[in-house]
Amino acid sequence: MNSATAALPTPDAASTSGADQAGSQRHHNEGHGRRLTAAFEALEAFPALAESRNRLLRLVSADRVSTSDVVNAVESDVALVIAVLRLGNQVEGKTRGRVESVVQAVELLSPEAVQSLATRARTFDFFERSSVWDAAPERFRLHGVATQRAADRLAQEAEYEHRDRLMVTALLHDIGKLVLMHAYPGYPQQVHAGARTPEERIHRERRELGVDHALVGGVLARRWGLPKSVASVIERHHSDDATGEAAFVRLADMLAHYAQGGAVSPTELLRCARVIGLGPTELRSVMYDLPYPTSGRTRQIDPCPLSSREVEVLKRLSEGKVYKQIALELELSTSTVRTHLHNIYGKLGAVDRAQAVLMATERGWL
Repeated sequence: MNSATAALPTPDAASTSGADQAGSQRHHNEGHGRRLTAAFEALEAFPALAESRNRLLRLVSADRVSTSDVVNAVESDVALVIAVLRLGNQVEGKTRGRVESVVQAVELLSPEAVQSLATRARTFDFFERSSVWDAAPERFRLHGVATQRAADRLAQEAEYEHRDRLMVTALLHDIGKLVLMHAYPGYPQQVHAGARTPEERIHRERRELGVDHALVGGVLARRWGLPKSVASVIERHHSDDATGEAAFVRLADMLAHYAQGGAVSPTELLRCARVIGLGPTELRSVMYDLPYPTSGRTRQIDPCPLSSREVEVLKRLSEGKVYKQIALELELSTSTVRTHLHNIYGKLGAVDRAQAVLMATERGWL
């Protein structure tokens, strides 16, 4: 039995005599451990969404590979994130075991390595159900992406600095559910029967199984060789005393359930929001925005080719200011502003100011 699996708590054996109880407990523990170990191994074959995999292959096969586009394609799928992070953390050197975001992994790996990984990936499609996982990959991905989006919106509101890592922990937060689903055929329907909120469901898991999906997910992340910073967030995202990134993921999970029409506790929402520094006003704003297309600040992933002065000029152009206003604010001559703008067009391959502003905004440089 895997040492990480052996460390998991197990349910009490229902036996009356001391000797029988000890024997029954050992037998139950072994069966429990074998089920979880088999489920861990089954996750090695968890499929990627075919559309995500195919988009990634097109991007890494292009003549000019955009890091930002590759990262977005990988972050759209659970299996791709897992595969890229695992490979990135296996690379020898100072970063081994310390790659905690897809951005880091993609920068570390060659396009050829990512292409090979994507080519080998198993896939699923909505119209072609797997006999092993059935509809689980679809449901899991949809909730993971919804939680990821909610987490990113919260990060913008709270000015959280580790957005790249948060995209990973938010997407993978429920990975332990796939383990329990494979280990226990009655999960989640029978185990969660009657439970409405995320808090009620986690208590049912602990009572019925002796473990919960958050704890199992943390064990799995460590088994995959992911950094402690990632595994601990997955493990603690349902803890009542969650702080830091775990609190962001916990709140994002509740908001994802809310946005998808699920029941959530208003008290828990507010309490968790206060842990990350948000009050009722900020939380209402986030909850209002979630059903609409993302309009927040794009993460800067690709390196910006513009100088700091050129960024300042372009930022003011995006605000509708004319050359004279920009020159006055930056204490430059009008001709110097024109020169900066000419250089900006050349570096971005833009034909006018509107295109330059759009390109820079989409890449997170403004």
